Amino acid sequence: MSTDDELEQLLRGVTLRVTRPRLAVLRAVHALPHADTDSILDAVRRDVPTVSHQAVYDSLHTLTTTGLVRRIQPSRSVARYESRVGDNHHHVVCRSCGAIADVDCATGVAPCLAPADDHGFSIDEAEVIYWGLCPECSARDA
Repeated sequence: MSTDDELEQLLRGVTLRVTRPRLAVLRAVHALPHADTDSILDAVRRDVPTVSHQAVYDSLHTLTTTGLVRRIQPSRSVARYESRVGDNHHHVVCRSCGAIADVDCATGVAPCLAPADDHGFSIDEAEVIYWGLCPECSARDA
């Protein structure tokens, strides 16, 4: 996990003021990969007990807009947030318990960015979600 000094540098690096809510939200996202908003709010309130829901939502929006945080939303799931940004990774989601894990591109240099027909788009990112059962759910269902 990143230190508060490193997190403050990240905020300053995208010309954001360092505020207690932003720092606490960024800390929570780094500590809780693929966390939903409620989990992030709970973690932030351990650091800043008086923080409002709106301040957390606003911070998540700002951090996502500036590229410090990535928002993902698998089908039939609430939005999740992660600190792994700047690469073209994907996710695997358990159909049973909803666990989410990162998956690197299969081979080469972002092969998923070369669709059969790009319809004239200049593509810079792809979202791929693999679905299945996590090891715990597979063992339970066996």
